[in-house]
Amino acid sequence: MGFIRAYLRVSTAGQNVMRAKEEITEFVNVHNQNIASFYFEKFTGTSLNRPELSRLLLDASLGDIILIESVDRISRLNHNDWIQLKNTIESKGISIVVLDLPTSHTALKQKDDEDEFIKAVLKAVNSMLLDILAATARKDYDLRRKRTLEGIAKAKAQSPERYQGRKRDQVLWASIKKLLATSHSYSAIQQLTGASRMTIANVSREMKKEKEHEGQTT
Repeated sequence: MGFIRAYLRVSTAGQNVMRAKEEITEFVNVHNQNIASFYFEKFTGTSLNRPELSRLLLDASLGDIILIESVDRISRLNHNDWIQLKNTIESKGISIVVLDLPTSHTALKQKDDEDEFIKAVLKAVNSMLLDILAATARKDYDLRRKRTLEGIAKAKAQSPERYQGRKRDQVLWASIKKLLATSHSYSAIQQLTGASRMTIANVSREMKKEKEHEGQTT
């Protein structure tokens, strides 16, 4: 077995990544293992292009293990993107171990002299369960998104003058604008403000529109 690489993803500032870190650390201690590196990501699981996940896949090599709290931490991807990610992981000879998927825990215990037939069966079963859980995570995301959109539409129809949607964090946006204006990278802004890359990208787009508007009016 190679290195164990823990991947911890949250999609909102309100989610506590340290709780997940404590659970993952306790898990490996119980299995008498050590975590070589942690990869902390504040990004939506519906995107295949995540900076820390990409870095993990570049760092990892044959025999390494990606350790995650649950499958939805690594994937809320659509089917095609999930298959692409899974194929990338398998092609590098990396295993996925999930805290709430006991069949995956065997990757922490397998030995070189273990029966090859048993290894193959366990790998096939685990692969199938990962596919099911990944599909379930995506379905859960789609369902919650549908209900959110339906709720917004209903609120607008009932009281269009009162419905304003989610309010922007003006202080956060102002801080991001200042950092972007002084050529700070997205990663640096994330560390300084705790904002998601999506929020930073939205601020950047707004700044570009403002500049375009200024250019048209001058």
